Amino acid sequence: MNQSVRSTARLLTAGLRALLVLTLVCGVIYPLVVTGVAQAVFHDKANGSEIKENGKVVGSKLIGQSFTLDAKDKDGNPLPDPKWFQPRPSAAGENVFNTRYSIVVSGASNLASDSKILKDSVIARRAAVATFNGVPQRDVPVDALTASGSGLDPHISPDYADIQVSRVAKQHGLSRQAVQKLVDEHTDGRQFGFLGEPHLNVLALNVAVRDLATQQGRG
Repeated sequence: MNQSVRSTARLLTAGLRALLVLTLVCGVIYPLVVTGVAQAVFHDKANGSEIKENGKVVGSKLIGQSFTLDAKDKDGNPLPDPKWFQPRPSAAGENVFNTRYSIVVSGASNLASDSKILKDSVIARRAAVATFNGVPQRDVPVDALTASGSGLDPHISPDYADIQVSRVAKQHGLSRQAVQKLVDEHTDGRQFGFLGEPHLNVLALNVAVRDLATQQGRG
């Protein structure tokens, strides 16, 4: 009996030591090492790819956000703010659990390409975007009409940015050439020269617009 008790005690002691060592290694040392390496080598990414303005975090390069007025349309949706470049549509907000570009839910509309709902929404978006930017409907690019797969896409195409330049410049009292230059400077090419399409980060572009307007006393 005593031998059995001693054996059990040894096993329990060994198990407790293993628990303490593994807790220390896996629960303390490993997380600290990984966090330290991430902060030292990938500081920007480890902190969420933040975009800052005047030292204040205003968003992330990876998450799209809306730029709207306090006013709402007849359907209760916030109206886009004409002072800023607008992102592509977000289907993630079209449910009762979420608002557009909120990170509560991410996803697409899951509408089929032959869906009448999708077709009608594209037609309505084309007319709205054309009117909002004062351009012909034929000039509205596809990314202004269709939502991304995640619903949180932070980028737009150079074509979508181009049709917004005149509106943004007028709203801030800036020259069209100056705003177009910002668009050109913030346009990223294809990854590795062949993957994806040229694109712009909307938030980073709007921060640059505000900085330019402030510098010229028009902020």
